[in-house]
Amino acid sequence: MLQRKDRILIIIIVIIAALSAALTALTRNSAGELLRITIDGELYGEYRLSESRTITIHQELGQNEIVIENNTAYMKEADCPDRYCMDYQPISRGNETIICLPHKLVAEVIGASDGQQPDVIVQ
Repeated sequence: MLQRKDRILIIIIVIIAALSAALTALTRNSAGELLRITIDGELYGEYRLSESRTITIHQELGQNEIVIENNTAYMKEADCPDRYCMDYQPISRGNETIICLPHKLVAEVIGASDGQQPDVIVQ
């Protein structure tokens, strides 16, 4: 039989779990607007997810083909040895990424204002 303290503890745990779930749902990444591609830390280009296109990237390390369609982006082709980057699910929400380590390529979904506002202003 549960004592009063046990019931109070269970109620507190349920409340914390509910608040945690609500907070997670409210702070979920919003749908992104742009796909930012960087190679070895240098900006290669930014593309709107709303505009369907195929981006073919040729570099010394190899070739990648990224497809943007239906407001998502995915790696269609890569000539890297492991091809793990092609196993990623299509990305469409802010801060989701596709990474090709052998080619030093990062494709990241960002919101329209991400990266355009300063993080901190110091006077």
